[in-house]
Amino acid sequence: MIVGLSNPKKKYHKTRHNVGSWYIYSLAKNYLSILKEEKKFFGFTGCLNIKSNFIRLLIPDIFMNINGFSVHRMASFYNISLNQILIVHDDLDLAPGIIKYKYSYGHSGHNGLRHIIKEFNTKVNFYRLRIGIGRPKNKNEISSFVLSIPDFKEMKLIKKSISYAIKENFTLLNLIQ
Repeated sequence: MIVGLSNPKKKYHKTRHNVGSWYIYSLAKNYLSILKEEKKFFGFTGCLNIKSNFIRLLIPDIFMNINGFSVHRMASFYNISLNQILIVHDDLDLAPGIIKYKYSYGHSGHNGLRHIIKEFNTKVNFYRLRIGIGRPKNKNEISSFVLSIPDFKEMKLIKKSISYAIKENFTLLNLIQ
């Protein structure tokens, strides 16, 4: 299962905090998968069949700080454990255009990850694809920064990193093989 963390509502779609959903939309488009709203999972879902591997996709359509409800609901329904999920999310500690793949426990201050860990109620390592969005100079501006739209240059770098991640298969495919 691959999850792209996001905030709901049209006004947030282009914000830095929603880069996880940008990844899922791009991945689905690349593999000709259709995402559809599934209210029972509080989000948009799809699936991929790549090299005989069936992979579920999820973009939660609830606020970031409660994305765990959506992730846990879908994972429980399909009997998927947290360590079988790739969580794709924005990362303040990486510059725009930088991506890093990580397998560990912890949220690094990210509220979406924090809530997922709380919902699964376990201290198991899990897979993350961190997409760099940069960091504001003033740490008091973090909330407004993640909820703002990247400038043209940053947007181009972020989209390029997402394309690279998909091209290089920074997905569950690497874990399944």
